[in-house]
Amino acid sequence: MSKETKYTEDNIRSLDWKEHIRMRPGMYIGKLGDGSSADDGIYILLKEVLDNSIDEYVMGAGKTIEISIQGDKVVVRDYGRGIPLGKVVDVVSKMNTGGKYDSRAFKKSVGLNGVGTKAVNALSTYFRVESTRDGKSAAAEFEQGNLTHQDSLEETTRRRGTKVTFVPDDSIFKHYKYRTEYVAKMLKNYVYLNPGLTIIFNGEKYFSENGLKDLLSDTINEDDRLYDIIHLKGNDIEVAITHSKTQYSEEYHSFVNGQHTTQGGTHQAAFREAVVKTIREFYGKNYEASDIRKSIVSAISIKVMEPVFESQTKTKLGSTDMGGGLPTVRTYINDFVKTNLDNFLHKNANTAESLQRKILQAERERKDLSGIRKLARERAKKASLHNKKLRDCRVHLTDSKKDRNLESTLFITEGDSASGSITKSRDVNTQAVFSLRGKPLNSYNMSKKIVYENEEFNLLQAALNIEESLEDLRYNNIVIATDADVDGMHIRLLLITFFLQFFPEVIKEGHLYILQTPLFRVRNKKETIYCYSEQERRDAITKLSGKPEITRFKGLGEISPDEFVHFIGDDIRLDPVMLDKEKSIEELLSFYMGKNTPQRQEFIIDNLKVELDTVEEEV
Repeated sequence: MSKETKYTEDNIRSLDWKEHIRMRPGMYIGKLGDGSSADDGIYILLKEVLDNSIDEYVMGAGKTIEISIQGDKVVVRDYGRGIPLGKVVDVVSKMNTGGKYDSRAFKKSVGLNGVGTKAVNALSTYFRVESTRDGKSAAAEFEQGNLTHQDSLEETTRRRGTKVTFVPDDSIFKHYKYRTEYVAKMLKNYVYLNPGLTIIFNGEKYFSENGLKDLLSDTINEDDRLYDIIHLKGNDIEVAITHSKTQYSEEYHSFVNGQHTTQGGTHQAAFREAVVKTIREFYGKNYEASDIRKSIVSAISIKVMEPVFESQTKTKLGSTDMGGGLPTVRTYINDFVKTNLDNFLHKNANTAESLQRKILQAERERKDLSGIRKLARERAKKASLHNKKLRDCRVHLTDSKKDRNLESTLFITEGDSASGSITKSRDVNTQAVFSLRGKPLNSYNMSKKIVYENEEFNLLQAALNIEESLEDLRYNNIVIATDADVDGMHIRLLLITFFLQFFPEVIKEGHLYILQTPLFRVRNKKETIYCYSEQERRDAITKLSGKPEITRFKGLGEISPDEFVHFIGDDIRLDPVMLDKEKSIEELLSFYMGKNTPQRQEFIIDNLKVELDTVEEEV
C-alpha cells in the first residue's frame, strides 16, 4: 500500500502577482509560442501595451503612436495624457489597479481587467515605463516584475504621453522572433478601427481614412469584388460588405472595442443572421442562408459597455448585452443592418441586381452539388469510423467548452511511415494526424465539386470542419508535414493550392504552417545536435570537434518516434504560410500551378541552381 502524502499548513502557499503570472502565463496571454503564429504570446505582450495607447486616442488624447522593434527590444511611445505621475509604479505592478475601473474615464475601452501591462512586466527580463505630463516626468524599471530602479520626479520639456520599453523573457518565450508581417497586420487593424490615428512602426506609417472600407479594400482585390464595397456606420457600429467573384467560403473580420475577435462570438453570429434576414425581406424570397452568404467578404466592429470575452486573450465575444441602456447585441445589430442595408440596396439598384444574380448562381450550384454532398458526407462519416486516415486528438476546445483551443494542431502527413512516427510522438491531447495517400490532386481552376468527389479532399474538409465557415474550424493550427525533398515540396504546393482555391481564409487568418524538421543529426558520445540547415551542420561539427557521426535525414519516416518528439514538442519549428500582399490569389495560383510560362521556367531554374549548389556542398 502506498504511503499517504501529508497535507498540512506547510502545503498552502500564496503567490504574489508576478509569481502567479510567470507560473501560469497561459491564463493571461494564451499560448506562448516562438512568434511563428499571430496569436503567440510575444504579440499579445505588444497588444497589451498598445491597447492602453489606443484607449488614449479613443478618449481624444494623442493622434500618433510610435513603435520600434529591434531584435528582442520593443518600444511603444504614445502622446496621450500620460499615467498620473504618482501612480507609474502601481499601474504596472499592482493587480486591480488602473484607470479602466472608472467607467467615466474609459467607457468602452479595449483593456478591461487592469492585468495587461502587469503581465508584460512580469514576463519581461527588462521593462521600463516612463510618463510625461504637466511638464514633469517619472519612470521606473523592472526585471521579471521586480522593481530595480525608480527615477525621481523631474522637470522636462518632452511632449506628454507614455513610453514603454520591454524585452520578453527568453526563458518563457523560447527561440522567439517578432515577424513583421504579423505586427503589420495588427497595426493595420488598429488604424482601420480608429480612422485618423497614425501609427509609425520602424519608420513605416500606417493610417486609414475610411475605416472598415479600407480593410476590405486591402483584403479583396478590386477585380475580384462582385460590387463596390457597402460601407455602413452608426454610433457604436460599423459594417463593410462585398462578395467575391471567385471565393467559395464566407470570410468575416470582426471586432469589439478595437479588439480583433478572431474566433467571432455573439456579434459575428448576429451579423451573419441579420444579413440573411435583411436580404430575404428585401427580395421577398426565402433564399437559403448558405446561398446568401456564399463568397461574402465582410467586416463588423461594435462598441460594448464592459464586454465579456470567453478567454483572457479576448478572441471571442460572449456578451449578449450592449450596455448603457441599449438592447441586446443581437437586436442592436439586426435593427442596424435591417435599416441601413435595406436602404442601401433600394438606393443602389446595380448592386442589388449583382447580389441577386450571385445568390441565384449559388443556389444552382448548391442544387447541382446536393447529391454529391450527401454521398460525400456519408463517406466522410463512414471513413472517420472505419479507417485510420485521421488520428484525432482529445481536446479541440478550451476549458470553457466554447472557443477553439489555441494549441490544437492537425498534422497533414504523407505516407504511413511519416504519419506513424508523428502519431507515436505526438501529444494525444492536442495534436491530431491526417495521413495522405499519395499526392493530392492539382485543384487549380477546379470547381468546389472536386472537393466532394475527391476522397482525400472530402475527408480533409470533414476533418477540419470548414465546409461552411472558418468559425467552426476544429484545429487552430494546420501543419503540413512532408519530406524535405522534391516530392515533399510538390505535395506542400498542392495542399497550399487546395487551401488557396477553396479556403483562402485559412491562410489569411494565419492557421496554415509548414513543419520544419532537421536535415542532419551530428553527434558524438557525449552530445547530439540536430541541424536544420547546412550552416547549422557546419557549426555543430566545429562545436563537437573531432570526427562526429553525421546522419542526413532523407525523409520523416527515417526519424524515430523517440527523436521526433523533440521536433513537434516545445521546440517545434513552424514556418507560417503567408500571402504576398502585392499579388492576388489568382495571380499566385496562375503562376505556380497554371500552364507553363517562361517566367515560371526561369523561376524554377534559378531555384534549382541554388538547390544543386547546396547538394554539391554536402557532397
